[in-house]
Amino acid sequence: MGHENPNPATVRPEDSRFGIDAGHGENGGHGHGKMGYGALALGALGVVYGDIGTSPLYALRETLLAATGGEQGAVIPASVVIGVLSLILWSLVVVVTLKYVVLLMRADNNGEGGILTLVALAQRSLGRARSHVALLLGMIGAGLFYGDTVITPAISVLSAIEGIKLVTPVLNDYILWIASVILIGLFVMQSHGTHRVATFFGPIMLVWFLTLAGLGIYHIADDLSVFRSINPYYALLFFRDHAGVALAVLGSVCLAVTGAEALYADMGHFGRGPIRGAWLYVVFPALWLNYLGQGALILSDPSAIDNPFYRLAPQGLLLPFVIMATVATIIASQSVITGAFSLTRQAIQLGLLPRMEIRHTSEQTSGQIYVPRVNLLLLVVVLILVWSFRTSSSLSHAYGISVFGTMVVSSMLAAIVIRRHWGWSPLATAALILPFFLVDVSFFSANMLKLFHGGYVPVLLAMGLTLVMWTWMRGTKILFDKTRKTDVPLLELVTMLSKSPPARVKGMAVFLTSDPETAPASLLHNLKHNKVLHERNVILTVRSADTPRVLEEERVRLARITDDFWRVDMVYGYMESPNVPKGLAMLRKQGFKFDIMSTSFFLSRRSIKASPQSGMPVWQDNLFIGLTKSATDATNFFQIPTGRVVEVGTQVTV
Repeated sequence: MGHENPNPATVRPEDSRFGIDAGHGENGGHGHGKMGYGALALGALGVVYGDIGTSPLYALRETLLAATGGEQGAVIPASVVIGVLSLILWSLVVVVTLKYVVLLMRADNNGEGGILTLVALAQRSLGRARSHVALLLGMIGAGLFYGDTVITPAISVLSAIEGIKLVTPVLNDYILWIASVILIGLFVMQSHGTHRVATFFGPIMLVWFLTLAGLGIYHIADDLSVFRSINPYYALLFFRDHAGVALAVLGSVCLAVTGAEALYADMGHFGRGPIRGAWLYVVFPALWLNYLGQGALILSDPSAIDNPFYRLAPQGLLLPFVIMATVATIIASQSVITGAFSLTRQAIQLGLLPRMEIRHTSEQTSGQIYVPRVNLLLLVVVLILVWSFRTSSSLSHAYGISVFGTMVVSSMLAAIVIRRHWGWSPLATAALILPFFLVDVSFFSANMLKLFHGGYVPVLLAMGLTLVMWTWMRGTKILFDKTRKTDVPLLELVTMLSKSPPARVKGMAVFLTSDPETAPASLLHNLKHNKVLHERNVILTVRSADTPRVLEEERVRLARITDDFWRVDMVYGYMESPNVPKGLAMLRKQGFKFDIMSTSFFLSRRSIKASPQSGMPVWQDNLFIGLTKSATDATNFFQIPTGRVVEVGTQVTV
């Protein structure tokens, strides 16, 4: 069974009004100023930098193996080690520091960042006629982000557990089982919320980064020539002297910058200033020193290439280091899982996905949510990846495409925002964005070499999710347009009822609809079958704005039609979860009486059948129908008490 509008009472994204405001200062708004800068920066270490903070586990090893053609026992020339180090270090400078920390974090939507924030800003700049371009780019970027979400836990936890081989080879045959148990525990934990665990994330990651820096400094003395890698000339020299493997090497260098998108996506949680500070003063120096230490170790002992990260630790401290690395990878996995939940809620609110059950796991923090269906799907895919690829080295082939595919999309959207929203000239926009775009495309192209060696995983995931989002949005529009042809104008119906009033019953009726100008189907069917009308009737539209949050005083608007008919417009940001009873209760401040116990909510539920004349292929019609059936019912999504709901069903073709 499908609803009248698969996202009932939610206006389509193209019908929304945008409110863009970048004036939240360095701390990004949302009350960040109430917390100290240090506390926010510490929190950012735990949530934002988990992914990129665990990349030293595998990034340098995989890049050097790519440079030597994958030969484990090959002797690596010093020039190759210095060149690869220079590539990694300057990728951190250009991609993370300049593009994300300096540039993209300036493009915020009421303090929020992320790929869908760029979509909202770009849509606002392009206008309704061309906004579908930005929306399509956003779908592709979101699809690629989900690809990153399933690969990150798999590769991070696997790479950490593989350190057990150096402690005791006896457990070598149990690595996959240990990793699977940890991952299952991680995903099961999601339903209980992460608030308590998150309070420990920051301090743990601070210790982690200090350990990375300390071990790096300890081994830099093994070969001080690694400092030559600070000069970008050696990166260019590597491309000149090793042109045959340059593209393959570039495909592995990207492993060092995975997680850069989190800097931007989590800006609303911690603020621009604390995230920048944590990167510049802690994360970036720690990563740089650790990579230099790994490089110096390999130059002094070529056999260390099998696992240079764990070889940094003294033998007696190896087991605690493996345990710490495992904890750090769990934290890294937690950050992308939480990001997937947030992205799902944003996509639902923007009309890109069907409604899903969203549970709030914290009474204090609205951003802490749990989406059971997404959590289960992520767990299944992650376990399939672990047992299919079996090692972090094999899994690394699947990693870069999703990461740099997202970055290419973000550069394209940023160009639109800078040109249209910021009002820069075409020449200035090109001068700023083109270098970043070329770097992103180069990395993306290099990763396409891995397409048939695991890279197909994120590509297929992104294609599938983009198709789902496009089908949902297209089907919703077709259904909306088709039902509108047979709808009765609301004012016309109210006039008719005034002239020929039906029998009245006590209480208030709330009719949810996506189009406030037409009479809801549930109202028409109630009149047709029950032949009664309540004393007070509210035509309610719940609208999704393309701002992250909406001020409480702007949440609800009330308009009187007659003494017994009212129109209510309720607005929620794409980072918020709608709560209809709570929103209606706010009308009391405007003098409107609302009592949940004397109120009935009427919803239209429609059974949808495929039609060859729908505007979509029949297979896509069937996909859309399947999505409507999978959608969480409006009662739960809008948090309406089930005992107060009346659903009226009809049938329609799409």
